[in-house]
Amino acid sequence: MQMLTKFETKSSRVKGVAFHPKRPWILASLHNGSIQLWDYRMGTLLDRFEEHEGPVRGISFHPTQDIFVSGGDDYKVRVWDCRTRRCMFTLQGHLDYVRTVYFHLEQPWIISASDDQTIRIWNWQSRQCIAVLTGHNHYVMCAQFHPTDDLVVSACLDQTVRVWDISGLRRKNAAGAQQSIPDAMSSQRMGSQNDFFNVTDVVVKFVLEGHTRGVNWATFHPTMPLILSCGDDRQVKIWRMNDSRAWEVDTCRGHYNNVNSALFHPKREFILSDSEDKTIRVWDTTRRTLLQTFRRDQDRFWCLNAHPELNLFAAGHDNGLIVFKLERERPAAAIHQNTLLYVKDSQIRMHDFASTNDAPMIPIRTAPAGQYLPPPRAMSFNPAEKAVLLTSDAEGGSYELYNLPRQVGGQVSDAGQARRGTGSCAIWTGRNRFAVLDKTAQQVLIKDLSNQTTKTIKLQMAVEAIFNAPGSQILLATATSVVLFDVQTRQAVAEINAPTVKYVNWSADMSSVALLSKHSIILASKQLEQLCQVHETIRIKSAAWDESGVLLYTTLNHIKFVLPKGDSGIIRTIDNPVYVVRVQGGNVHCLDRGGAMNVIKIDPTEYRFKLALQNRNYEEVVSIIRNSNLVGQSIIAYLQKNGYPEIALHFVRDDTARFELALECGNMDIALETAKAIDKPAYWEKFSQEALRRGHIHMVELAYQRTKAYDKLSFLYSITGNTEKLAKMQKISIMRNDLQARLQDSLFLGDVEDRVRVLHEAGQHSLAYLTAKTHGLETEAESIRAAAGIEEADIVNSAPAETPVLLRPSIAIIRSAELDWPQLHVSKGVFDGNFSLGDKSAGPRPGKSRVADLAAAGVDGDDSGGAWGIEDDGNMEADEDDVFGDAVAAGHGEQPDLLGDEPGAEGGWGIDDEGELDAEIAAEATAAAAAGFVAPQPGISELEAWSRNSPLAVDQIAAGNFEEAMRLLRDQVGIASFDALKPAFLEIYSASRSVLTTAPFATPSRIPLRRNPSDTAESSQHLPAQIYNLPASLEQLQHGYRATTSAKFEEGLTLFKRLLLSLIFVSVDTVEDANEIKQLLQICREYIVGISIELERATVAKEELTEANATRLVELAAYFTHCQLRADHEKLALRLAMNTAYKHKCFKAAGEFAQRLVDLVPAPQIAEKARKMITICDRQSRDTLAINYDARNPFVICAASHAPIHRGEAAVNCPYCQAAYKPEFEGQLCRVCTIAKIGAKATGLRSLASSD
Repeated sequence: MQMLTKFETKSSRVKGVAFHPKRPWILASLHNGSIQLWDYRMGTLLDRFEEHEGPVRGISFHPTQDIFVSGGDDYKVRVWDCRTRRCMFTLQGHLDYVRTVYFHLEQPWIISASDDQTIRIWNWQSRQCIAVLTGHNHYVMCAQFHPTDDLVVSACLDQTVRVWDISGLRRKNAAGAQQSIPDAMSSQRMGSQNDFFNVTDVVVKFVLEGHTRGVNWATFHPTMPLILSCGDDRQVKIWRMNDSRAWEVDTCRGHYNNVNSALFHPKREFILSDSEDKTIRVWDTTRRTLLQTFRRDQDRFWCLNAHPELNLFAAGHDNGLIVFKLERERPAAAIHQNTLLYVKDSQIRMHDFASTNDAPMIPIRTAPAGQYLPPPRAMSFNPAEKAVLLTSDAEGGSYELYNLPRQVGGQVSDAGQARRGTGSCAIWTGRNRFAVLDKTAQQVLIKDLSNQTTKTIKLQMAVEAIFNAPGSQILLATATSVVLFDVQTRQAVAEINAPTVKYVNWSADMSSVALLSKHSIILASKQLEQLCQVHETIRIKSAAWDESGVLLYTTLNHIKFVLPKGDSGIIRTIDNPVYVVRVQGGNVHCLDRGGAMNVIKIDPTEYRFKLALQNRNYEEVVSIIRNSNLVGQSIIAYLQKNGYPEIALHFVRDDTARFELALECGNMDIALETAKAIDKPAYWEKFSQEALRRGHIHMVELAYQRTKAYDKLSFLYSITGNTEKLAKMQKISIMRNDLQARLQDSLFLGDVEDRVRVLHEAGQHSLAYLTAKTHGLETEAESIRAAAGIEEADIVNSAPAETPVLLRPSIAIIRSAELDWPQLHVSKGVFDGNFSLGDKSAGPRPGKSRVADLAAAGVDGDDSGGAWGIEDDGNMEADEDDVFGDAVAAGHGEQPDLLGDEPGAEGGWGIDDEGELDAEIAAEATAAAAAGFVAPQPGISELEAWSRNSPLAVDQIAAGNFEEAMRLLRDQVGIASFDALKPAFLEIYSASRSVLTTAPFATPSRIPLRRNPSDTAESSQHLPAQIYNLPASLEQLQHGYRATTSAKFEEGLTLFKRLLLSLIFVSVDTVEDANEIKQLLQICREYIVGISIELERATVAKEELTEANATRLVELAAYFTHCQLRADHEKLALRLAMNTAYKHKCFKAAGEFAQRLVDLVPAPQIAEKARKMITICDRQSRDTLAINYDARNPFVICAASHAPIHRGEAAVNCPYCQAAYKPEFEGQLCRVCTIAKIGAKATGLRSLASSD
């Protein structure tokens, strides 16, 4: 048995201690008159109470309320509020020292014992004394309520222990007939009167005599009819009672000085006593024998108390207090796969995590009568032999070897058959051997299943414990380090510095290890290379690895996590310590101190998010942000600290924080948006500085406008050469009557007349005159001179120099409407979109291609490969998280309201037009009305207008001008065969008009259908209706994607060829849409070539397997991976190529395909298989077939021969789809589009209707 110290203080003599029933608090009443409130978990002093005068001897917490009571040598009983930390009231009545105070568990009563030879019971709600118990004739040292019955026990220096019956007081209190007793004399008179009528509230039930000197303490057993007492006769006595009598059972002798207090262990058959002989002794309740003695050399013990719920004890001594427990409460446990073995109630039990079944396996050895056997400290499990090693501290360190039954519920082995031995630690090192540490001799013994020593290893260091390690290795823990030791070679492999290690946890793949000390955790690799270290201020209790490689550990009151790179955090708070055994998803399986299995729900989002960031697994980061509610200042601070302000933007809702983050990550659009929302000059000033630094001139202009920085605006317009807006600034300065700004603007503009006027209005007549004279403004100069009243003869040196040079503003080098600095075109990152909103609308967004949306939609689609015929080993999950599906990239922000560019912009600046333009327009309209009637000119037909208005072939077809359309297509895309386009020609022509039957035998009317029927503009704007458009093409692209995913290659080939031919006839109105047409052309070409390769591979696979066919199979599978496919299709192609190459023993190529597959971040199961493939192929790294494939030499694929054309080799292209061919195919029809001549000259497809 050990005294496991949990907390210790240093202070003056402690006379009383009390545990809080729920919180980790303990009260200590000191001999110097102070009361201290400690947090024994954190080891901190919470508060100090110093209103008593003289020593404080009694202290107690209320069992349910946040109050406590104290009693001291000032004769007072004080009741305190734990929340306000103040004394609520004082109970006065005792005439001498108050020794002990306690609350009743149910009633609002306080009992106090005093040196005035009385015991008082108080009602703390009414603050009145309701009973005075008299009868002792010496100091009453202790008085306590019974836990359940209406009894009170008291101890007195008159050598007696009295048991009092307070049932009458309870009945009286229940009837509401409480009566206060103001003083001792009145209470005695009332007692006499009550005795006379035989209706006393409190009566003496038993008087226990047996001590030969004064009794210091007496207490009840929590459940049995036993009383424990101790006194100055150095004895601890046990008494038994029933309804009629009480008698002495036995006496515990062994103390050498006064015994001050004693108590029953609340959970075990133990008695604890402390004495002035500086010892705490533990006795067996049934045998009354001494089990253990704990001695301190300098401190006498004065008080002892037990926690009402936990296995904790506190003892006060001369120099402070100590909180301790007598035995370890951590259940010995071992986990193997989906099963947990642990010790509970002297049995080895098995818990199945999948079925939650829990059953006993075998009993273990128990302590003989009158002896103490500590519980097992550690367990090591051998799954091969179904054997368990239990290590305990019994007999100075021992182990036991048990063989478990093969089946749960089968015949249970006899505990007596367990093989035993001495040793501090015992662990399995192999299937049929285990290692035992002999600390005394400092050696490790290797033993077999029969417990016979087969090898002895002498250690060269002071080893405290040994732990398991991979293979034939073990971990040796010293006081300052941990050594990885090889048992077979008897050599130290590696060493790491670490404080005394108590527990070791290996990850599931044995690649990482966690070394747990009292207040720190060290994460290391299997070669003991330190990854990180975490320190805690309170004790670390247990740890377990998550399946993702994150360590979860528990302290006294938290479940926390630590990542391999050192980041840690709190997951949740726990009420009582638990011991983690397994972490699975959001469930933490743990054992409590009672050995019960519990499952605690946690949210793993935070540590998975941080782990994904550290591993640069941005797909998972996006998925977590989209699907989880991950918020909080800690996450934002973490992202900023680690250089991810763009991700933090998605969590922040406060405009100020968003503004700062946007500036930090350079997202000027969001910064502009938040600056508008805040709309304060300081933020606009900061925004303008950052925008100017980055070259966003329009944003700088907007910021200057919002802050009304007129001087900065003028200078900006001057250096950019914007004289129009500089002139407006001049008008604004006139309206503001700002002569300084007006002079500056006139200088920038070179407006001499206005400069003269400004100087004249400012009273600077001389300067105004000189300026006018110098610039040749003689009239203005004379008027200024006359107004100033100066004669011309009085003016000295007014004539200009012989060759005067006028002051003119510099001319801007570049004058352009687009003033922003040119930016590098970089691809958007995965965090540039507003994926937190989950917007899945199909409409286009500014700066985002709809074709790119469709391509990204399949990044994490179905890549199981089932439809493609890819066979995997074992069942793998088919789908990955939809990371990039429907992701929406953030567009450009709101266009800044540049000066004069928005409706009402000039009005806000106080600028009004003078109306000359409106007057001119009105005059022209009046003249036209007065001109009289003019006959209209003959018009042109609608079809002719279509032909004139559009340079596109599709509009020429709709107008019926087929020859012109064919000429355009030959010139633009080199079409040589129009057979495949004939149906489309007829369809376009028919769809551009409708036929209306008016009357029988009448010729039907043919009505042209316009593309813009609501447009009433001139005929020069009329265009025919479209049947081929971009949305329909995008929909057809989706059908092609779906067919490819489902491995319907023939159908997919037909769809992509149909789409490729239809793109010739799609007309658009914007450059962005025209670029999307080009993207669609590229996609169709790549898929047609790729599917053609795959169809050829399938044909070759059906033929007889020869070396040539096998080589061709591997080559075609390799070429398929170099087609520019969507990400999910590329993953499938790589898996197909990997499997094909591996099947035909092309290990080098298979390894390359596997590495490319891993780089694309597939599903975890697929990635795991690819990594295994890399490992296998790295060992052999050769190709048994001579394949024409080199991934390091860039190439394109010939669409006819399906052979590579490497960089630098001659090649020709299709003028329409740009498919590559070898030179021998020049002049033939393209195999991809089937309409264009390979190598023909062409100007390029035109899809944009307007010519702007």
